[in-house]
Amino acid sequence: MFTGIIEEVGTVSGVISGARAGKITINAQTVLQNTRTGDSVSVNGVCLTVTELYPDGFSADVMPETLRRSNLGFLRKGDSVNLERAMAADGRFGGHIVSGHIDGTGKILSLKREENAVWVTVGADNNILALIVEKGSIAIDGISLTVASLDDNSFAVSIIPHTGAQTTLLKKSAGDIVNLENDIIGKYVQRLMTAQTQPKPESRITEDFLARHGFL
Repeated sequence: MFTGIIEEVGTVSGVISGARAGKITINAQTVLQNTRTGDSVSVNGVCLTVTELYPDGFSADVMPETLRRSNLGFLRKGDSVNLERAMAADGRFGGHIVSGHIDGTGKILSLKREENAVWVTVGADNNILALIVEKGSIAIDGISLTVASLDDNSFAVSIIPHTGAQTTLLKKSAGDIVNLENDIIGKYVQRLMTAQTQPKPESRITEDFLARHGFL
């Protein structure tokens, strides 16, 4: 589990792309502290398992489902990525619950400055927008952010200077693809409500069935 509070911006130093899967190597410093092979690191919001450690970075395998759901397949050598280690049990919960399991991608529609903040508007599919609420939380490329506005086709967040300086978001441009993860609480609520509205299967345990099998 992650919090969406980015610890470091790393640099992609190598990408090995296969037909449907691949491997990524990232130069980093902060997230290497106390990290071991097999630990989880969030890369642009995607939970990846560290497969190899180096003095100046780490490598992780990227499976087909990850490439289908995220923007990792677009990464190239030299690109910057947001990094966060899995939350320690004794750590502070500064953001919101982020699982590192991407729900899909969105497209940046615009970046507009307002005083010391920058409004970033992101277009997304209906299945993602349906789980977004104004003033609720969403993770964009692994960054825990508050939804400032919402309409039928997009949502917007307002980025403060600190977030802009510590992440990759304001280095992006209109048209760039970003990873999106909805608030997990909203996903569980939606699942529960959907399950309650589905017809329950008719039981095959009847009085006649019990009698025929010697229970009555």
